[in-house]
Amino acid sequence: MTATGTEPVDLSEKRDDVPELSTEELQRYSRHLLLPEVGLEGQRRLKAGRALLVGAGGLGSPLALYLAAAGVGHIGIVDFDVVDVTNLQRQVLHGTRDIGRPKLDSARDRLGDINPHVQVETYETRLTSANALEIIRDYDLVVDGTDNFPTRYLVNDACVLTGTPNVYGSIFRFEGQASVFATADGPCYRCLFREPPPPGMVPSCAEGGVLGVLPGLIGTIQATEALKLLLGIGTTLVGRLLLVDALRMQFRTLTLRRDPECPACGTRTLHELIDYEEFCGLRATHSGAGVPEVSPAELVAWRARGDAIDLVDVREPGEWALAHLAGARHVPLGALSGALDTFARDRTIVCSCKGGARSAQAARQLRAEGFDNVWSLTGGILRWRAEVDPTLPGY
Repeated sequence: MTATGTEPVDLSEKRDDVPELSTEELQRYSRHLLLPEVGLEGQRRLKAGRALLVGAGGLGSPLALYLAAAGVGHIGIVDFDVVDVTNLQRQVLHGTRDIGRPKLDSARDRLGDINPHVQVETYETRLTSANALEIIRDYDLVVDGTDNFPTRYLVNDACVLTGTPNVYGSIFRFEGQASVFATADGPCYRCLFREPPPPGMVPSCAEGGVLGVLPGLIGTIQATEALKLLLGIGTTLVGRLLLVDALRMQFRTLTLRRDPECPACGTRTLHELIDYEEFCGLRATHSGAGVPEVSPAELVAWRARGDAIDLVDVREPGEWALAHLAGARHVPLGALSGALDTFARDRTIVCSCKGGARSAQAARQLRAEGFDNVWSLTGGILRWRAEVDPTLPGY
């Protein structure tokens, strides 16, 4: 095994017994069996393989579908969300009839239909520092289908500590990334990103959007890497970062090397899992520390009694076009510093966004510039829709 991925990574030493294939399985996997690189022995390896998918959403959908179809014998899925209509544009594991169901339930049904020979084990929980090691250590590899930095660092560190390869992928708008981290000699996610970006610096897909086919593209690449790892064949993405620009249909590969100062896989000074919300600076963001918050009901009361309020929506233009509160003014977060002289210091300023994180950041920024009467709308436009105006379009 090398840090450049030029030799196969063989996981077969983790298995004591490689099962036989039934007659039906021999027929089902016949196109695999014709490949010299796979063959009968390789398909038996896949049947013995254990892959853990973190997330059953955009990336998790193609991952689960293709790993199950390929015959990976044991697939674990960690997820605690329910299917929402906004998921269906990209999360092809679920259908319209699944709206409102736990994603794990619809995933189990769909995968059982694709391949009844595959065992699907579900974990309806958030992956945390308390349970990650216990869950991950039972698997040959982990495929990261998450969409937030705390969980990415958690998955990385847990994989390094357990010696489990981490098949990484991420998506945003029209661009994606993929790599394989935490192998014996290769780099890990911390070698690429030693520190997380400041909270709110990188919008989530829910805030910035994503082309519906992009998770399919990146997720299929991750599934390919997972199969190669389980089979011990080919050139993997160990030591390389694949960059995909779907808008221009361009693929680039960057060489990655293990950072000798990396606390996880370099100096090995990281001996246990930490508080990743705090590490990523999200504790203050989630709690609204240092920022006064106003609930939707309170804001309705303020406006009803005629208070002098400037309601400032700091979302992106595409979000504003979808839905916005009556009387709100649109100033995207990135343009806030250039619009300071347009705010009246003698009025109450209430910042709003989709869920409350960006509005809290905007409020902190305004208060740092000397605006004293600044508030953040708790829960953002989502909570406003739930508690005040259900006719407001959701997204």
